[in-house]
Amino acid sequence: MIELLTAGTPNGFKVSIALEEMALPYTYRHIHLPEGEQKQDWYLKLNPNGRIPTIIDHDMNDFVVFESGAILVYLAEKTGMLLPQDVPGRSQVMQWLMFQMGGVGPMMGQANVFFRYAPEKIPYAIERYQREVRRLFEVLDRRLADHTYLAGDYSIADIANWSWVQGHEWSGVSLDGLDHLKRWHDRIAARAAVVRGKAVPPPVAQGDSQIRIEGARKLLI
Repeated sequence: MIELLTAGTPNGFKVSIALEEMALPYTYRHIHLPEGEQKQDWYLKLNPNGRIPTIIDHDMNDFVVFESGAILVYLAEKTGMLLPQDVPGRSQVMQWLMFQMGGVGPMMGQANVFFRYAPEKIPYAIERYQREVRRLFEVLDRRLADHTYLAGDYSIADIANWSWVQGHEWSGVSLDGLDHLKRWHDRIAARAAVVRGKAVPPPVAQGDSQIRIEGARKLLI
């Protein structure tokens, strides 16, 4: 049994979606980020970086994995799903997974900070990160012009990138004119496992963006 320690963020969604897609039995614990639960000693013993998500594989002597990309690879290797076995196929998936980990996630995260959370609005910072997010979206769009998914069949690379792209409006970045990316986004959003995974943990104060903003600001102090 997998135990997932998570919160309702793109990085958290990656793992809950993967667990649903792989039909792996799991339980989850909601880590309340605004209250600083991820910084408590018990959690830091599991995840030294004090971030979510983290998994504990109770079938493997309580083996702990942190960092969302590493968790995706671990689960894919554990199940033999969503990651090709051949070297070129695996490399394709890993390239697009690293594209998300090193580009899409960090740039959207910064766009969120300056566009939504920062008490002082700095136009240069907002525009800089939104432009970079849009550029990365254009890279994805060009890839998807002649590929149904990012790396052959549906894979952990799609899960990782989709979990961030689906929040584009929160970053203030439109998908207008990115027809291939929009098609891919909508196709993945319609998957039953994705719908279930994105509901873990259940949304809190759904629709109340001010509560979400205030909670995020506490993390930036």
